[in-house]
Amino acid sequence: MLDILGVLDSKVKESEREDWREWIWSQQISGEQGAGFRPGPSTAIGGIIGNESPNPASHCDQPHLVMTYTALISLSILHDDFGKLDRDGILRCLRAAQKEDGSFTPTPGWGESDVRLVYCAFIISSLLNDWSGFDVPRAIDFVRRCRSYEGGYGQTPGNEAQGGSTYCCIASLALASSTYPEARLSEADKEKSIRWLTQRQTGGFQGRTEKTQDACYSFWCGAALSILGAGDFVDRKENSQFLAACQFKFGGIAKFPDETPDPFHSYLSLASLSIYPPDVHEESEDKESWVLPKLDPLVNARVETAQWAREHIPRKGPVA
Repeated sequence: MLDILGVLDSKVKESEREDWREWIWSQQISGEQGAGFRPGPSTAIGGIIGNESPNPASHCDQPHLVMTYTALISLSILHDDFGKLDRDGILRCLRAAQKEDGSFTPTPGWGESDVRLVYCAFIISSLLNDWSGFDVPRAIDFVRRCRSYEGGYGQTPGNEAQGGSTYCCIASLALASSTYPEARLSEADKEKSIRWLTQRQTGGFQGRTEKTQDACYSFWCGAALSILGAGDFVDRKENSQFLAACQFKFGGIAKFPDETPDPFHSYLSLASLSIYPPDVHEESEDKESWVLPKLDPLVNARVETAQWAREHIPRKGPVA
């Protein structure tokens, strides 16, 4: 959140940022089924083994796809050089986490599997600039089978279309499309998805048909429309007014007006406003408070952060 507000350097000392980098690297673990990052030391038997990276994995302490994506973005925000990154191990982890139907589990061979994990696998591969870790066509087929008749996507095949899963699917297909042409949407499918997404705006955005608008879907649906090149269909004024109404008087943004704020909805609301800043009158006293750094909707990070990630995460030199 500090990154998207553009205040990380001014609000956090370099010594603190270095402590954060070291802590994140201490969560990199490696085992027989690959490497990646765990949520934190609480999953380690006996706690953190040391400051070396990667630490050895165990049966109860496995690399996690969501945490690996989170770590890569967090380290990019902190301008790490990724000299400690076990790239080959991450590719092995992706391979071990893919199921026969093309989906992924969060840790190798264990846990729920849906399009959220597919997005994590795709964005990790995109940032590594290496798609050799898993069967990409099989994963693309899984995403396609999650598509509903309405043009949105469910979390698994046959499920109701939902804003978050629709973002994950559209972003995944877009990430893979430059390398795998079969990931590209047809014009008819693209138009149907745009229609479904634009119908979710009722001021803010709702996540499903006939549901209440919720601040997080301003990002999920709005970012998906941006990826599809249909951002002009978003009513920026209505979106910003709803998110402003979700602000808490002591800071933070809630999912609904008059609710308790939380980091999840606060960040995604800011991410939406970064993509769709409202038109604020030049003489307005709060004009500057609406100005946020531009966001890369595919990576879900500030454009500068996404650029750092793409420059520093890939292996240097040709892929073996």
